Amino acid sequence: MKYFLLAGEASGDLHASNLMRALKNEDADAVFVGLGGDKMREAGCRLLQDYRKMAYMGVIAVLANLRKIRQNFQIAEQGLLCEQPDVVVLIDYPSFNLKIAKFCKKNLPATKVVYYIPPKVWAWKAFRVHQIARLSDLILGIFPFEPAFYAKYGYKCEYVGNPTMDSIREYQSSHLQPTTYNLQPTTPLLRGSRGVPIIALLPGSRKGEIKNCLPKMLKAARQVRQFISSHPLTEGGEGCQIVVAASPGIDDSFYAPYLQGEELTRDTYDLVTKASAAVVNSGTATLETALLGCPQTAVYHIACSRWLGWIKPFIFRIPFFTLVNIIPAREVIKELIAFYFTEDRIVQELTRLLTDEPYRQRILADYDDIRSILGNHPAATTAAKQIVSLQ
Repeated sequence: MKYFLLAGEASGDLHASNLMRALKNEDADAVFVGLGGDKMREAGCRLLQDYRKMAYMGVIAVLANLRKIRQNFQIAEQGLLCEQPDVVVLIDYPSFNLKIAKFCKKNLPATKVVYYIPPKVWAWKAFRVHQIARLSDLILGIFPFEPAFYAKYGYKCEYVGNPTMDSIREYQSSHLQPTTYNLQPTTPLLRGSRGVPIIALLPGSRKGEIKNCLPKMLKAARQVRQFISSHPLTEGGEGCQIVVAASPGIDDSFYAPYLQGEELTRDTYDLVTKASAAVVNSGTATLETALLGCPQTAVYHIACSRWLGWIKPFIFRIPFFTLVNIIPAREVIKELIAFYFTEDRIVQELTRLLTDEPYRQRILADYDDIRSILGNHPAATTAAKQIVSLQ
């Protein structure tokens, strides 16, 4: 069968590539074409467009790139008409993928449409649930509460497992040794490794997110580093090191103006595994950080944030922003969102994460609960079986 996959960002590219490998195991004659990134290409997908030319976030960015966005739609639509795929697999990215699903239903009635990793309609824009269900032949969710949410509206959604869990299991089973980031192994880390404590900063995968988050993260982390240098966490301690996780699609030169000797790495899992505490831009990275066992605080920049308290009840359906709190339906980590995202609050929370051992242990215990809730379903394999069974 021929599969047409659409992923509009780095995480979608990763999850699509894993799904492709699983589909190949279930369907030896599988052929892949679509829009995505390097990981999809490496897995055998013939790319019609790279997701780096598709990822526009925010009203201003969208308006400034309307011509390019129209071109991307044309590339996808012409590709679909030319390829005539048996199955179209949509991975998140609703602003683009829902339009493509509508195009498929109108112009390719024999093609099955699968939404793998559907939009988070349980958090906001719940009205989309009807559109997703109407345009999809199969909805494959990655959170265990999604089937019940869709059932409330009379629709079916299958929980196939969480691909982030799969990625973490694969990483941990490879027994990779964390790097030392040029540290001398002299002082025990709070988490039992060797070397001075590391503060990991994960500012996001888009340039706009990084511009809005990284400067504040760095200023706060530098304050904490100065405090720890004056008040070592362990006998003979020498302070701590700050390491920034870089996005795979963004060049090092973009980060350079923000850094003052801090190290940059593209191996985020290795960094988080080694770190004693992390400041993470809210998104999938918070779940990855939790599953890797690093205490963290989540941040998120929202423009005109002073109005958030008034408008939140009308927009958001859930009390939390981050997956680490949403999945167990309680506060596991501190969320510093919108007007709470300040340098002083980051300093306060980072210091507590590094010095308050009972607090750290409570967070780590809650991480274990999240792992139990997500379960051990291999998401890509389970999803592939469901997709192949459509034909």
